[in-house]
Formats: sequence, C-alpha cells, structure tokens
Amino acid sequence: MNPLLRIVANQEAVYLKSLAAQSDAVDFETMWAELSSSLREIHTKNASKLSFEELYRNAYKLVLKKKGETLYERVKTFEQEWLGHEVRNRVNGVLSPTLLVGAGGAVGNTTVNEKRVAGERFLKGLKQAWEDHNLCMNMTTDVLMYMMEREGDIIDKNLIRSCVYMLEGLYENEEEEESTKLYLTAFEPEFLRVSRDFYQSEARMLLRDSDAGTFCRHTRKRVNEEQDRCRSTLSLLTAPKIKAVIEDELVRNHIREVIELEGSGVKYMLDNDRIGELEMVYELISRVDPKKEELKKALQKRVVELGGDVNAAAIASIQPQAAKPTKAEGEKADGDGKPSTEKPLNQQTAAAIKWVDDVLQLKEKYDEIWRRAFSSDQGLQTALTRSFSDFINAFSRSSEYLSLFFDENMKKGIKGKTENEVDDILDKGVTLLRYIQDKDMFERYYKKHLSRRLLMKRSVSMDVERQMISKMKMEVGNTFTQRIEAMFKDMTVSEDLSSGYKDHVAKLGDPDPKRVELDMHVLTSTMWPLEAMAPSYKDGEAKPTCIFPSQIEHIKLGFEKFYLDKHSGRQLTWQANMGTADIRAYFAESKGKIKTRELNVSTYAMVILLLFNDLASGESLDFEDIQGKTNIPTNELIRNLQSLAVAPKTRVLIKEPMSKDIKPTDKFFFNESFYSNFTKIKIGVVTSGNRIEADDERKETEKKNNDTRGGIIEAAVVRIMKQRKELSHQQLITEVITQLTSRFLPDVNMVKKRIESLIEREYLERLEDVDRPAYRYLA
Repeated sequence: MNPLLRIVANQEAVYLKSLAAQSDAVDFETMWAELSSSLREIHTKNASKLSFEELYRNAYKLVLKKKGETLYERVKTFEQEWLGHEVRNRVNGVLSPTLLVGAGGAVGNTTVNEKRVAGERFLKGLKQAWEDHNLCMNMTTDVLMYMMEREGDIIDKNLIRSCVYMLEGLYENEEEEESTKLYLTAFEPEFLRVSRDFYQSEARMLLRDSDAGTFCRHTRKRVNEEQDRCRSTLSLLTAPKIKAVIEDELVRNHIREVIELEGSGVKYMLDNDRIGELEMVYELISRVDPKKEELKKALQKRVVELGGDVNAAAIASIQPQAAKPTKAEGEKADGDGKPSTEKPLNQQTAAAIKWVDDVLQLKEKYDEIWRRAFSSDQGLQTALTRSFSDFINAFSRSSEYLSLFFDENMKKGIKGKTENEVDDILDKGVTLLRYIQDKDMFERYYKKHLSRRLLMKRSVSMDVERQMISKMKMEVGNTFTQRIEAMFKDMTVSEDLSSGYKDHVAKLGDPDPKRVELDMHVLTSTMWPLEAMAPSYKDGEAKPTCIFPSQIEHIKLGFEKFYLDKHSGRQLTWQANMGTADIRAYFAESKGKIKTRELNVSTYAMVILLLFNDLASGESLDFEDIQGKTNIPTNELIRNLQSLAVAPKTRVLIKEPMSKDIKPTDKFFFNESFYSNFTKIKIGVVTSGNRIEADDERKETEKKNNDTRGGIIEAAVVRIMKQRKELSHQQLITEVITQLTSRFLPDVNMVKKRIESLIEREYLERLEDVDRPAYRYLA
C-alpha cells in the first residue's frame, strides 16, 4: 500500500469509528457515500461535526464483510481525484508567472529579489499542500530556487529540504521500488540537465575571462559547494552524480585548454614555482584521468625545453677559440709561507662543471615540485625520469662532463666539506649517471680521470674515492665497477711492492747517501686506460722511450730485476709522463748562503732539471739539445718547459728570449737566483688550455669505444646462443639489446655485423628450411 494512503487510512479510521453501530446488513454503496462525504469534510477541514466512532465502525464492518479491497480502491480513487483537481488547482494558484521561465512570463523585467519572494511564496504553498494532503507533484520552482543559490543568492534551505523529503517519499507505482521514487525519476534528471547546461556556460566564461589558476580555484570551489549542497539541501544520492557533471564540464572537457593556457598554464606555473596552483591542476586531472596524460605531456615538454637550453649554453661555451696555454698549478707550501691562490679552471672545464650543476639544479627544482605539488606521484616521476634522460642523452658530451664533475670534486670540490655534504654531492652525481644511456663511455672517461688522480696523488680523500665506487656499484652493478676496483687493488699491491723493494735495498747495504728513493705503481695493463695515459705526441712523431739520467736508470733496472725475479714472464713498461718526483734544489742567496728548496715536479720535469747538474754555471741548453738528450715527446717537453721557465712563480729555469711560446732555438739556463718564500714548492704542468676532448679526439674515443662494444656484443651473442642452442634472428637481437641496455644501447646494425662475424668464424650457423631467419650455436 502507498505510504500516503496508509496515512490517510489511519486518519480516516479514527473518524470512521461512529459507523460501528450500524447493522450487519450493510449496503456498501450507502456506506461509501457516507465515508466519501466524511473524507471530503476532512480534506476541507470541516471534520469537527463528524462522529469518528461511527465512521470507524462502518469501515470495520465493510472489512469484516470481505469488502476491504474494494474499500481500499475507492479510497485510492478518491485521493487521486482530490489531488488531481483540488490540490493541483490550489498549487497552481500560488505559482506566479514570474517563475515560469520559457512559458511566456515576463522574466526579462523580473529582478532576482522578486523571483526569490515569488519562489518562497510558491514553496510555502507547496509545503502546506504536502502537510494537508501528503503529496507534491511539481518541482519547477525547486529547480529555479536551486539555480539562484549557485548565482550567489540566499535561499530557504529548510524549505527546499522539506520538499525534497516529500519527493523522496513518493513513488511512480504501487510497487514502491527504490528506483521509482519521484525524486530519482522526475526531479533529479532535470536537475542534472540544467546543472550541466549551467556549468558548460560557466566553463566557457572562465576560459574566456580568467587565468588557469583562477579556473582551478573556481572548479575546486564548485565541487565543494555541490557536495555541501547535497548534504544540507538535496539528497546524498545526488552527490556522486552532480560531482560527475562538474568533472565532465569543468575538468575533463577543458583540462587540456587550462594546462596549455598561454601566460598562466602549467608552463607558467612551473617556471614561477606556483606550487599551490600546480597542486590544484594535479588534483583536478586526477579526478578524470588516473594516468594524468595531459599533465605528463606538459611536464615532459617543459623539462626537455629547459634541458635543451642547458645543453645549448654548454655547446656555446665550448666553441673553438684560440688556444692559449694556461698558468701552471702554482706554488703550494708546507713550510713557512702561505699557499698561493689556486689556479682557475680553464673555460671549457668550467663549462663542463656548469652543465652538471645546471642539470642538478633543474632536477632539484622538479623533484621539489614533484613532492609538494604532485604528491610524489609515481607515474609523473617516470615521466620526469624519461624527460631528463632524453635531454641528457641528446647532449653528446654528457658522459665526459659528468666524469669531469666527479674529477673536480674529488681533487678539490669536497675539500673542507662535512661527510653529509660530500655524500650529497656524490649522490647527486650518481643520480645523473642513472640517466646516462652510454654508461660504457662514462666508464672510459671516469677511468681516465681516476688514473690521473691516483697516480698524480691528487685525490683529496681515498676513502671518498672508494665511497664513490660503492655508490656506482649499487646504481649500475658489479660489472661496471670491476675494472675500476681493480685499479684500486693495483694501488694497494703497489704500496706493498714499494715497501718490499725498500726492504730489499736495505738488505743490499747500499752505502750511497744520495741514492734515489723509488715509489712505483705497477699497473695491470688490461685494467688501466693506458692509451689515455700515454704521452701526447705530435702527428707523425716517433714514439721513442724516455732517456732517464744515469742515477734514475740504475734504480729503474734494479727494480725491474727485483720485480721480474718475483714475477717471471711479465713485462714492465715505464710511463714517465704519469709520474712525479720530489727533488732537492740549491739556490744562492745573499752573503753567499745556499738556500735549499724541495720541488715537487713531474717525472719529465725531473729528467729536464737533472740535465743542468752536468753544466757549469752560466751554461745553457737549447730546446733541441734537451729533446735529444731525453727523448721527451715535443708536446710534453713544451708543457714542462713552460712550467719551469715561463710560469712567473716557478721559474727555476731562465728562458732566452723570454716569451710564453717555446721555440726550437730557445735557450734555457738554470736560475741560480730563484727565490721563494716556501721551502716546498709544487710545480704543476701547464695544461694545453683544454682538458675537454677536441672533436677529433672525441671521434677517436668513440671509435675505440665502438670497437670495445663489438667485443661485448659478440660475447653476449655467444652467451645467449650457448644457453638457447637455437634462436630466431629477431629473438636474438631482442635478447642482446635487453642484456646490454644497462651499459649502452646497442646499435641494431652493429649487432647484425657481429652475428655475421661469428658465422664467418663458425661460432654460429644459419638454420635451413625455416620460415624466418634463425641461428644454431656451434660448440
């Protein structure tokens, strides 16, 4: 039974008690005439003269006579007719023409206040009809008043809520199913339709008149308003539906336009650190797109653009310039003076360090945005990683520059820093290593720079060096660091070897008080970058062995005998360009006194200086004489003579004529009057002005690296085929690339060439009678 009819029946039961005194011979029509008349009196509020006891008894008799169903249908029909005529007319009587939008009413001349007053009068009449007759069949004014609240007007929420209760208690049919509530079937669809139209219009207006931040703030506000409205005024059943309308019309259909708005979109927000606005964009797009594709695109595009600017600035800073030798590394004292100012980095090395610093600053900024604005979203982190990888690998010198960044920090950048600060520097550098695709190129440069630090004793801390290796091992695996670790192992073994050799010499009982002390590093040729460590030769120049002074040659031969007695079958090759020497020099001072200075120089510089021991005071050697007596390569000789005779603070030789350039006819004298406040002086070798590889050097490095890659690819092919025995061409290519991607991205053509080479050498053979190319491993 309809709840309305149950209520009416209960009311009528009270009034029908007076009918109980009638006789059992009941005439239904007669009794119904009396009942219907009584019901009419009740609805017109004239029930004071009715005998409720008599009315109840008559109704009760009809039920006892099995007329209950007929009575119910008559009451139902009566109520329908009453509501359909009397109540409808009464409700229509309070419906003002000013509220009839689109029905000919003079809406254009009606003020908001007039509409509000007329609307409240209509709603009060509707509420009164509900209280009197438990029915409401109209909702037009409800929608009208709801729309007025969106526009900022104040409405009577309690009044509207009462009408909503009415609609939630009425059903379209007698089954009274939840889905047939009038609220859901009549009111809500129209409400959602009008709301959609409203928000479509509002979105167009906001895009036309507002910036992206305002659009996002307003959309967030609308979502909250609608949720509050559903809780306080409408039904909670409507909350998810109106939420979907807002998300469709204000977010899904326009988020791309908002993100791309010129001068206020995501690009502007990123560049100006508008964290709050970016957070709103993230929140809104998360409502409609779990993958946040449009935000990803904008984020990746901006990172690649800024990364491209960093790359372009680095390229511009290393354009070819006139080569100018730089100063030597200057004096460095342990004695009674203050050390001199450290030499500035050459321009191109500074550009390399700046490139890394700029990339790190960019990453730090976007990591902060990712944490604060994007809630550490994993999908956006992947997008950022891909973007950084794209522009870093688009820069051909990224591997070399990152290695130089580590080199400078290991030599001087970490000096004076705390453990946490050092750890932070290393972590940042290793993070960039993660993005570099060609890690084998980085390894080549890192080994080159590391070898010089180790052999020239330029590292600030060996503990930090080892810490760096541990971090790289964790990031890229053991294979990457095996050879680097072998370099450290050689250094440790060499220390023990030097100590053993000193003990050996002590046992010989050599009485020579001027005997040279030797500390050597025996390097495993396959683990060290010997090509990068080789002396610098001019094009076409022969590569003779350096001629050592007799006292050095004697020590050299003595160590070779000592070593080869322990390790027969091995061969030692001396790398004079990588060594250093501490020599004691004597200079005349006032009053005939002799002042002793300890000079730390390169091995080549030591060989040069020892030549002057055999000259009388005032005698000289020209460039060609020195080269003939030492066999030092031309480039290396020029650099060392510049350090000894041109650098202002370390002129232990005098050059005639005096100039920065070294010519074959230049003469060199020992500077007996050399003076320094320091007792220990480090004479660094003049650099060529460019520690970054020139284009031709880089091409040569790439060629050597490709040759190495060829061997690695072949090893991978053999390893895979040995395990799989037979494999299709495409599967083999895919597996090779998968295995090697952690070190470098193999070129498909190179892989094909290495497969062909293995077939020619009978490691593999092609399979016959197969649809697709395939190979078999030959044991």
